[in-house]
Amino acid sequence: MQRIHARSTVSISELKKNPTSIITNAHGEPVAILNHNRPTAYLVPAAVFEAMMEQLDDLELARLVKERQSEASVKVQLDEL
Repeated sequence: MQRIHARSTVSISELKKNPTSIITNAHGEPVAILNHNRPTAYLVPAAVFEAMMEQLDDLELARLVKERQSEASVKVQLDEL
């Protein structure tokens, strides 16, 4: 059985009937959208999605920093930039 990463779930049929109600009743929490009792998508508030994307960007930047730490540094003057 596939793990569901949300406290509440709704079927795609329920979501189609009244999406506003699903969002309101979620109270800012993620909702797993099920198709034949299997999670196919997650409905998350816009602020949560935006925060997740920011965190992914930060992780990518941290990976790049670690990757480039061993590279030789190049000295430049501020006026050269």
